[in-house]
Amino acid sequence: MAENSFQLINTGYFYADGGSMFGAVPQRAWSRRYPADGDNRCRLAMHVGLVLARCGRVILIDTGVGDKQLEQLRSTSYHFYGLTDLREALRERGISPEQVTDIVLTHLHFDHCGYVTRKERDRIVPAFPEAVCWVGRSQWENALNPHPLEADSYFPENMEAVEKAGKLRLVEADCDLCEGVRLRLYGGHTSGQLVTYVQTDESTVVFAGDVIPIAAQVSPLWISAYDVCPMTSYDEKIRLLDEAAARHQVIVHYHDACTPCSIVKKINNFYKISHKVFL
Repeated sequence: MAENSFQLINTGYFYADGGSMFGAVPQRAWSRRYPADGDNRCRLAMHVGLVLARCGRVILIDTGVGDKQLEQLRSTSYHFYGLTDLREALRERGISPEQVTDIVLTHLHFDHCGYVTRKERDRIVPAFPEAVCWVGRSQWENALNPHPLEADSYFPENMEAVEKAGKLRLVEADCDLCEGVRLRLYGGHTSGQLVTYVQTDESTVVFAGDVIPIAAQVSPLWISAYDVCPMTSYDEKIRLLDEAAARHQVIVHYHDACTPCSIVKKINNFYKISHKVFL
């Protein structure tokens, strides 16, 4: 019997300040690894994972920013553009919204979970009505009562309809969603992130979310200013990278507009991209 299949759906782009993306790393160093425009902005993507599990489950990993808050986001510097209607993208692949059984959310920042719900006339409803949404418990609690430094990253309307529908599942420890699809908890960027490990015929695909959002940040020292616990981010990146390098796992970089997937290698105490992978 075939293993799980995995593919990426690019749901659009936005811009983030390069200094924010790379924190304490000097521009002269990071600009050699990731491009920026004349205003020092990095173009970022939002890659959604689609898993067709051997057991018949249809799993999404993250959903992109969606389209509910675009008017609100126009006043920010992100400049979202080229957005994909995720439901339509699935229909093009022969999958109806009702066929999605599970949505794994790496975390609840608005650029990762915006399309969990959608506007339907004057109300907000689940975009994938049959899907169970998997969220780290500590991430859920953090989203309900965020620190002021992180509060602007959470929009309650992205998840309220899912909770009311009884479709929310909170993850307190590493677990198997189904055969060959494992959820693991990571900290650093924010609390209770879920990293999904998908076993396919060719390899293990690691959907790293914002643990390693772009390939240029495989160095544990290259930590984003968006990370609320940078020392934890350092430790967690090493934990993920050590296994990925030893087992030749494919890492998905959710925000990388140039290198969505890569295989890393470890040389002494350093990590580098061995080669790009196309899924």
